[in-house]
Formats: sequence, C-alpha cells, structure tokens
Amino acid sequence: MSDKITIALDAMGGDNAPGEICAGALEACRQFDDIEIILTGNTERIKACSCQHPRIHIEHAEEIIDPDEHPANAIRKKKHSSLRVAMEMVRRGEAQGCVSAGSTGAIVAGGVLVVGRIDGIDRPALGIPVPSIEKPSFMLDVGATVRCKPENLLQFALMGSVYSRKILGVANPEVKLLSNGSEDIKGDDTVLAARELMEGKDTLNFGGYIEGNELFFGNADVVVCDGFNGNIALKLGEGLIQTLKSMLTEEVHKSFMAKMGMAFLYPTVKRLLARFNYEKYGGTPLLGVKGAVLKAHGRSKSPAIVSAISAARKFIAEDGTAQINREI
Repeated sequence: MSDKITIALDAMGGDNAPGEICAGALEACRQFDDIEIILTGNTERIKACSCQHPRIHIEHAEEIIDPDEHPANAIRKKKHSSLRVAMEMVRRGEAQGCVSAGSTGAIVAGGVLVVGRIDGIDRPALGIPVPSIEKPSFMLDVGATVRCKPENLLQFALMGSVYSRKILGVANPEVKLLSNGSEDIKGDDTVLAARELMEGKDTLNFGGYIEGNELFFGNADVVVCDGFNGNIALKLGEGLIQTLKSMLTEEVHKSFMAKMGMAFLYPTVKRLLARFNYEKYGGTPLLGVKGAVLKAHGRSKSPAIVSAISAARKFIAEDGTAQINREI
C-alpha cells in the first residue's frame, strides 16, 4: 500500500450509501491502478455490496452521522462514525485523503477538528467548479465559512488560485471577488477591505469584482465569496437548471409539433444539460486543511463517486496541500 495513493472513503455517507459508494470504489479501482481505497463503515453492510477487489479494504465503523445532527457535536461525540474514522486515518497518515457524500457541516467540522487546518489558514473553504459557456470557474467558499473577515477572503483567493493552477490546469488564473456591482465603490465593508488586500498581493492575478449574472459566463477563473452568498448562488443555479428542465419537458408534451422538434434537438439539449451534471465535476474540495478532503454530492451515485475519487487522487498526486501551504 505504501506505493499507492490511499484514499479513505466514507461508505455510509450520502443518500445512496453504501451500495452506490461501494460500486464507485470498485469502478475507481478499475480505472486507476495507483490507488488503494479504504471503505469506512459497517463491515457486514459493505461486504453485502459485493465490491471485492485486491485494492479495496474495510475499516469497521459502528456509527453514522445523520444529516440533521449538529455537525461539530456529532464529530466530537461519534468517534466511531464512518466519517470520523476516515478523517482520523488522514490525520494519522494512514490515508492521504478522504471522500464523503455525507453531511457538509460534519465534513467541514471534521476537517477542522480532526484533520486540522494548514498553518496560516484561519477558516477552510469549500470550492466547486461552476459550469459556464466558455470554461468552468472555480468558486469558493460555497458553504464552509458563512461569516468571513477580509483576511479570510484573501486566503480563499490564494487557495483557489493554487487549486485552479495545479489541479484544473489554468496557467495564470484570474481571481475575481463576488460583489453587487463592478465599480470599485461597490460591496460592503468586508468586500471593500478584501479588495484592497487582493490588489496588494503581487502573487495574485486579481481582476476586480464579478457580479452574480456573470457567474455562468466564465468571466473569471476563480470567484471568491463568503460561504453564505456562495451557497445561495450555488443552490440558485442548481434550482434554475432543474426548473428549466421541468419547463422544457412540460412544453414539449403540450403539442405534437413540439415533440417532433425535440426529436431533432434532443442530442443538442442532452449535450447542453450534460455541462451542468454534477457527476462529471467530482467532489468539492475542502481547502485549508492538512489533507485532501472532498465532499461528494449527497445524491451521488457511483459515477459521481468515481469523479470525486479522481479529484482526490489528482489533488494528492499534485501535492495540493503543500502547494497551498507554500502559497500562504
């Protein structure tokens, strides 16, 4: 196992656990011959999923953290939960990263309380590639730190720039700050102060403000915001796509001519909607902690788990944690 990239996978986290999680682990081992996966969770339930593979191992965990539990309390009290066990393995160096489709709050709490923050990082940030017309933008924070100080937003910008450069392959990522206008005077006190900090950072390719209506046009490589506004923007985008899909289906079924037209347009519509399929973008990295911690979508099925494992594998291979540490 020492020559491999070892990833602890929370087998009990998410709406489709453990079946789809285990299926994703099996497929990931088929696709990547340099990974070892340790499934954490109830041994009997995991074995019942028939995901035997020489590079898949099981670490028994008796407890499960439910989505409605208080995140920090659950992490502290449920020391034998599948998520806590996975993160303990990262902390001890038995795994280089972990992936979970479980509670976002618990993953953030575990990242801070168990894995630990990188020196110089006050608050962690969840980042996610936002699909757009031209190219994906990496947006952070989308839910880890609700209230931010200007220094937190600067740290998010630095971490996002490293992730975009090293993991997403953008040579010189342009970083923009989410605000309510493009003019320099826009934004509240926190945003205004963060702008000044980013403008004074020579290592940052800062491009000023970006407005909400530009998020899906690829007008920035990295978009920085606090977790409150970032989560609202993310959920708004997800809801809008689902609404448009429902409205399109409803309109198509209203007339024969619409059905005929859709028969010709279907391949195009399918490709368009595929751009917004969360399963292809992998997990959401929790940046600022001492290890590769990735949050997969709560509804993840096996393809999304494979994508999340792939993202964790790349983060580990590129030594993303050390890269962020050096940048900070």
